[in-house]
Amino acid sequence: MSPFPYRLVATDLDGTLLRSDETVSQRTRDALAAVTEAGAAHIVVTGRSVPWTRHILDDLGYEGLAVCGQGAQVYHAGEHRLLTSVTLDRQLAGLALSKLEAEVGPLSLAASRDGLDGDVLVGPGYRVQEGPLPYVPYKDPADLWSAPLNKVYVQHPDLDDDALATVARETVGSLVDVVMAGPGIVEILPLGLTKATGLSLAARRLGVKAKDTIAFGDMPNDIPMFAWSHHGVAMANAHDSLKAVAHEITASNESDGIAVVLEGLLSR
Repeated sequence: MSPFPYRLVATDLDGTLLRSDETVSQRTRDALAAVTEAGAAHIVVTGRSVPWTRHILDDLGYEGLAVCGQGAQVYHAGEHRLLTSVTLDRQLAGLALSKLEAEVGPLSLAASRDGLDGDVLVGPGYRVQEGPLPYVPYKDPADLWSAPLNKVYVQHPDLDDDALATVARETVGSLVDVVMAGPGIVEILPLGLTKATGLSLAARRLGVKAKDTIAFGDMPNDIPMFAWSHHGVAMANAHDSLKAVAHEITASNESDGIAVVLEGLLSR
């Protein structure tokens, strides 16, 4: 058996490592355990902030670094502490939202507060996906801006995710970054912040370079991570824009797509 060709395996969570029931299959767990035994590190790189990620990492017995909040947070799971955290300029974000609403009309908003225990605030009309992730409803718009934020989520009553993300980039892309991270999830981020930002910081701490990294993802917010990594693998269920830049397309998250690739690399 040849040595495993990468020193770092970067995986997105939703739609990639996680199945629709938010579990990780035993086959995928075994494949990740095998690559770590072969000398590679596994790093989770997710749009979720730490409070929405920590329970998954704990279930996996994960004690390494994780990149959360679209690259805003580098989290040490074993020590339960933040190593880095980037926050959104709230004044700039407010200006961007005003400009965007002037272009497309009223938006429904949510936001992720900074910190290990930062709440996700959800405003009137914002459609929350069903599931176990906790959030705090708010009615007073001032509550949204009362504490440091990692990001703001935006929804429009008529525009779909791709259309909203496109017009947001065209309208306020010089002030903030805009990503589409999943169904119903368009996010406003600090300008220049991407998953690649956080992944590069975490990799530097691990002494690993981009050329040593294979990355797995499913959404447009994974495009910068693929651009940074040596090899990008899109899931079968991935957004077309990610498939277009992927080096490889594997099976879906429901069909152990990560394990399929890792097992193949391990058996060469």
